[in-house]
Amino acid sequence: MLKRFFDIAAATLGLVLLMPLLLGIAVWIKLDSRGPVFFRQVRVGQHGKPFRIIKFRTMRTDSEAAGKLTLAEDSRITRSGRFLRHYKLDELPQLMDVLRGTMSLVGPRPEVPEYVAHYPADVREKVLSLRPGLTDYAALEMLDESRLLAQYEDPHRAYLDVVLPRKLAQYQQYADKQSFGEDTRIILRTILCLARRRTDHESP
Repeated sequence: MLKRFFDIAAATLGLVLLMPLLLGIAVWIKLDSRGPVFFRQVRVGQHGKPFRIIKFRTMRTDSEAAGKLTLAEDSRITRSGRFLRHYKLDELPQLMDVLRGTMSLVGPRPEVPEYVAHYPADVREKVLSLRPGLTDYAALEMLDESRLLAQYEDPHRAYLDVVLPRKLAQYQQYADKQSFGEDTRIILRTILCLARRRTDHESP
């Protein structure tokens, strides 16, 4: 109950405070490339229930036909999209998913059905018992996931064999340790990590 109350309060406050930024990003996306401002995609939510996640569009409108994985320097990414993805600003519209109750501020990142099908049965039950979130341990560890996958000849295989097992281990760790205090620590760590990316990007 406390977690849900905090989600609603924080998501509402975040949307209100960030509204000028959100509107500015929306205008930038429209001016930068043809297509809608938002990108919607089916993800697997709590208890295996599918929902349509919302993000700012960072790729060309025909991009998903080329595959669901996005690699570093992917030619499908727009100019505005490269900036938004680097600072994770494309994820901000998911605050609306938090208000709707399909997501939480903290929890395992929601995966597409294709990859959820590869979860071991016992792990699947444990991970999907949680409401998916905007950030968690795995999201922090995999901030540069697209760059990591770009190093492999077969990124899809690498995701299944290397990245996904690491994510699932982190998801299970969160499931075992979840608490309001733990959520607060993860949110603060996320803010610090993103601020550090900005500092590193601006350093000569």
